Amino acid sequence: MGADMAQNAAGFRAGRTAFRPVTLFDVTRQRVGTAGEMDLPESLPGIGRREWSRMDRGTRMALIAAREALAMAGLPGGQMPVMVGTSAAAMPVGEQYYLQSVEGRSKRGQFLRVQTYQPQYQMTAMMQALDVQGPLRILSNACASGANAIGHAFQLVSEGKADRALAGGYDALCQLVFAGFDSLQALSPSGIPRPFDAARDGLAIGEGAGFVVVESEASAKARGAKILARVLSYAAATDIHHLTQPHPEGDAALNTMTRATRAAGLAPEQIDYINSHGTGTPLNDVAEANAILRWAGDATSRIRVSSTKSAIGHLLGGAGSVESVICLIALQDQFLPASLGVRELDPGVKFDLVQQPREALVRTVLTNSFGFGGANATLIFQKEDAQ
Repeated sequence: MGADMAQNAAGFRAGRTAFRPVTLFDVTRQRVGTAGEMDLPESLPGIGRREWSRMDRGTRMALIAAREALAMAGLPGGQMPVMVGTSAAAMPVGEQYYLQSVEGRSKRGQFLRVQTYQPQYQMTAMMQALDVQGPLRILSNACASGANAIGHAFQLVSEGKADRALAGGYDALCQLVFAGFDSLQALSPSGIPRPFDAARDGLAIGEGAGFVVVESEASAKARGAKILARVLSYAAATDIHHLTQPHPEGDAALNTMTRATRAAGLAPEQIDYINSHGTGTPLNDVAEANAILRWAGDATSRIRVSSTKSAIGHLLGGAGSVESVICLIALQDQFLPASLGVRELDPGVKFDLVQQPREALVRTVLTNSFGFGGANATLIFQKEDAQ
């Protein structure tokens, strides 16, 4: 949708999609040729050209998002822990290294690729550019990684181990992951995902980054910082059902949603909006729909749900953090982003699926992130003035 929060807010409010032909690598041998590919600037103000040129695509996205988060928080950098979720990390760099080696090209730049391939090197470079000092923790928990990173930051701050933390997730498009999902026949042949549609036929891959500053209320108020939302709770669980398939009844999703709402002191009907994991694959959407039904019970029909992956695709390790920021946009702008492209609602959907952007009173939101291996995470946010 764009490179900052305002551009993305405008895109989701307008119900736009971000899919286009892939230009980063050859997709002629794949079933699908489109993705949510980003336009990145050739340089970034305040970042040296050499420094920028040595950063890979994923690091650049993470830097843009993290810098905006710090600016909105009124922080010039400083001492704070950094929690980052990613799945593919620097896989595009590994691909470049491999191709340069097997095709007999010049070895120029290969040492830098060996360095940059390490995710800790990527994020250390980002921290140096932001003048952030502190411990770095990288979580790679499949598609729940970004949500886990924010959840871990929340735990760190709420337990009094830090006043604040920079947290988020990122993933860039790469050929290995794209071809892998395509070989699983998990990608929608049309390139357009339709989560919760009766005839849904797969997901679309996207790329991006989302970061937030998680800070104690006392610290934020002492600085006079603008508080976008409160993190009420976080829960994580693993169902160990299958390497790639979720439990058909959504057991782990039910676990995290139940624990998160209980920890927040809320009933399901007090959740104004759910940003679902909603990939558009036949198995995932049914599992999540079953989990929501089991979780909400008689209140299910009043639960408003959408999948913003229908607009930007599945951002893998960055999905949970970007979708958390989308929840913050919904809280700030008081509207519900939509599940786009639905033609016929799946009969298993008993909740209120938001199919067009909708103005609404939004006070408390919940976001789900599920990953391969049964990794599940739920976060709940509340508007600052909702109490």
